[in-house]
Amino acid sequence: MAIVLHGSAAQLDAAQPWLPLHRRLTAPAGRRYLVGWTAPRELHCLAPRRLARRASNVEGSLELLMLAPAALFARRVVGEANERLPPPFGPRSFRRYLRWGWLVEGAAQWFSGQAAHVRPAVARRMRDGPPPAFPPTLADAALLGGTLFSLLARLEGEAACVRLATAAGAPSPQAALTAAFDGRQARHVEPAWRAELDRLAFGGTRDDDELRARRRERRTRR
Repeated sequence: MAIVLHGSAAQLDAAQPWLPLHRRLTAPAGRRYLVGWTAPRELHCLAPRRLARRASNVEGSLELLMLAPAALFARRVVGEANERLPPPFGPRSFRRYLRWGWLVEGAAQWFSGQAAHVRPAVARRMRDGPPPAFPPTLADAALLGGTLFSLLARLEGEAACVRLATAAGAPSPQAALTAAFDGRQARHVEPAWRAELDRLAFGGTRDDDELRARRRERRTRR
């Protein structure tokens, strides 16, 4: 694949017109980190010096931006592994992306290492907006998708994250989540995920007992 580095956001947006649309559909807390796009044979991203200048003063912002090229490559791999997902982007594939954006962006964030740096951005999102949907809509996919993969890795292991990243052929997002979380229905995963968001945003630890209980439940079933 070719890597195309752009010297300004205007150049990037002109080269990849789907990116401004994606940015408009994304919650304000996540827009700063939409700095690239995946094409079938190219990755387009702001140049490193521009990424550094885009960072805010909060912890983790610079790391999220400097890992953006790795996240774009991970997103491209996820697209390759899921036949029905873009790239290439077009009206039909973008509609599918609207439904599965949490999986694409979440896998990209987690496998690139960005998920380790999202705490301040997640805290801003939780303070500034209404409670997010489960699984996250496209508005929150780029910022919160990785938290689902982090929770999955804690409960089921990294192999489960790989399976979920290739599960966009499932009948529904809920079916994909049920399979990834070892048969646990999505409605039972949601409380643990929201506790994970609270832990990231507010520094709480109230999910620890629940996570231990779920691990014991899984061991008993096996």
